[in-house]
Amino acid sequence: MAHSDAHVVGLISDTHGLLRPGVHAALTGVELILHSGDVGGSEILDELRLIAPVKAVFGNTDPTDEADLAGEVLVAIDGIRVHVSHGHEVGSPTPAKLAARYDADVVVFGHTHRPLVSRLGNQLFVNPGAAGPQRFNLTPSVARLTIVRGNAEVEIVAIA
Repeated sequence: MAHSDAHVVGLISDTHGLLRPGVHAALTGVELILHSGDVGGSEILDELRLIAPVKAVFGNTDPTDEADLAGEVLVAIDGIRVHVSHGHEVGSPTPAKLAARYDADVVVFGHTHRPLVSRLGNQLFVNPGAAGPQRFNLTPSVARLTIVRGNAEVEIVAIA
């Protein structure tokens, strides 16, 4: 259900140097894209910027000195605080481990390549899955985070 006061944010992770053509359709209309690491090169971010502005963090396979990548990103959208990191900084990331470290309303991470939407207390945890090369017999995916009047919902979108 679309609202005129809705903020839609694209969530993507683990591209590992491959941006599938389906990402453009999956993220059409978003106002911001948050990439949660293992980008695989600045050309990936350049292509994502054709869709919307991008904020990205480095993953365990990205160089930590890449100018376009931060260790973590924190943005506030309509009163909702969104934290983005790769997740590898807590070992094997789980909502419980991430909740112990970050107090944002929405915590976005990657690393496991497995899509996940989970609530723990008042926090929403999202792993958009891996959008790059297919691994572990998992369907490549991204996510769309919709924030309306201080309420956050997320949808995982499979990429062909």
